[in-house]
Amino acid sequence: MSAPVSGPDPNKASQHQGGIPPGETPPGESSTGSGAGPYRPLTRGWGKGPLVVICLVALSCALFFLAYAIMLNI
Repeated sequence: MSAPVSGPDPNKASQHQGGIPPGETPPGESSTGSGAGPYRPLTRGWGKGPLVVICLVALSCALFFLAYAIMLNI
């Protein structure tokens, strides 16, 4: 027969090494913050160029469908 292996019991070691006791919830991670750096507020809004282009595209689409609806009724 072989002699039992002597050494620390892994179950007891995990309970007494400064860890969380069984059945307890560990604290949340401190590295799960919302951002990766300091907060810098936006200094400007939309640029005038992209805003004008979006408005022109929306207006041309509205005019196209208005003209299409008028032509269907003729």
